[in-house]
Parts: sequence; C-alpha cells; structure tokens
Amino acid sequence: MDSENIDAMQAGLTKAAEWIHSAEALLICAGAGMGVDSGLPDFRGDQGLWHHYPALGRRKLGFVDIATPAAFIVNPELAWGFYGHRLQLYRQTVPHAGFALLRQWSQRCRQGGFVFTSNVDGQFQKAGFNESHVVECHGSLHYLQCINNCQRKIWPSDFTPDIDGDSCYMTSPLPTCPWCDGLARPNILMFNDSDWQSTRTDTQYEHLNLWKERVKGLLVIELGAGTAIPTVRHMAVRQQARLIRINPKDSGIDSTSQVSLKMSASEALGSLNNLL
Repeated sequence: MDSENIDAMQAGLTKAAEWIHSAEALLICAGAGMGVDSGLPDFRGDQGLWHHYPALGRRKLGFVDIATPAAFIVNPELAWGFYGHRLQLYRQTVPHAGFALLRQWSQRCRQGGFVFTSNVDGQFQKAGFNESHVVECHGSLHYLQCINNCQRKIWPSDFTPDIDGDSCYMTSPLPTCPWCDGLARPNILMFNDSDWQSTRTDTQYEHLNLWKERVKGLLVIELGAGTAIPTVRHMAVRQQARLIRINPKDSGIDSTSQVSLKMSASEALGSLNNLL
C-alpha cells in the first residue's frame, strides 16, 4: 500500500474511532465476511463451495441447487450432509476477537447495541451477545422445522450428525418432525423457499424495531456484507445514520456520513480498538 493510501486508511480509522467513542447506540450489521476470520467458509461462487465440498463439485451442484428445500426432497442424505457438516462446524468454531470488541463497545453505549446479521451460524450468541438483541434475517441452522411446516413450529437442532466427507452424505439418522415424523429441515431461509417458518425471526425484528424507536445517536457498523444478496447492506444504509463500512472488497461509500475501511473484520476492529 502506498503512502497516500496509508494516510487515507489512517484518517478513516481515526474518524471511525471518534464516531464509536461518541455513539449512544450501536447497530452491528454483519454479513458472511464477519465469520471468515473465525475460519468459517465464505461461498463466493460455486468454485468456493466446491473447494470446501468437492462431492458437490463432482455432481456440479451449485449453492442455489443445494441451498433449497427441494434438495431435501430429491436427496435428503446429501442435503443434510451439507447442512449437517456446517452445523458441526458452527458448533466447533470459536468466534474471533472482533466479536468481543463489538460486545464491549455496545455495552459502553448509553443505549446499548443490537445485531442484524444474515449469518445462520449463531456466532454472535456464542460470543456472548444477548439473544434478545440479535436479528438473524435468514434464520438459524441451530433450529429445525418440518419440511412440510405441518405445525408451523420450530425446535432446537439437538442432534449430532455423522457425515461421510467423501460423499457429503449424512450417515446417521436424519432428523424428523416430532409431530408428524416427517423429514426435518433447517429453519433457515433458502432459495425458492415458500415454507420457511419465520416466526422466530419476525419476533427478532419486533425487538429491533422497538429498540430503534427509543434510541438516538445511532452509529451503524457494517462488516463483511456483500452486494450479491444485499440484505445486510440495505439495512445498514436505511438507518440514515453514521455508517462505518468494513469490507476488504466491496467497501465503496456514498457520503461524508460514511467511512470506508478496506480491511477484514478482525483487522479493522482490532485497529479501531487500539485507537479507543
């Protein structure tokens, strides 16, 4: 990085740190890039998916093919092989240090903080964030629902999947619905998904909206939010508040009320904390 870019980066970090210091409330908007520094995969295109799941590559199944309710009908062992492996990974992964920093900053704010994330990994709760102050807009892999949504209910993913890594097949018994004994699926919003049971996420949105109604001096920190599925980015911009955008690739900004930090989440949060 040349001296001009270094100076610009330092100026951005300084301004962002000043905003964090003066913020009265903090909205954390996190996409897939937030978990990358914890070692979680980021499926950027089919090649990225097939690198981590070569069995899907051999079948030429892309993310939009496996991340759909239809995959659980056509080949449930394969679909659960993919999601069961991810469930194991999320349970084993330790959130990187940036999560703890965000929690500390939120606690310092007079009106606290809230999380809005498209990630289904439960890493914010694992890092100690209050469950009632997290919105998981695509649901959570830590919960299940009936493939037919028979009772319109969800329940915890309290089973242990056994996965054959070579075939990406689940070899242990598939989870079933406790009411109809039919196949269970993750309680996450997939592609072409008309039966996602969104009750839990709807309640989370209600909590967020009530919180936003009473807070002032809001600062938004957006981390690792892409533009392909821009749900998180739209939420961040829609607040019409000061915005710190942290992204090593898609870091463009539109106004002087925004700061761009072209860095990974962990790197940027650590650098900001050193200035606080």
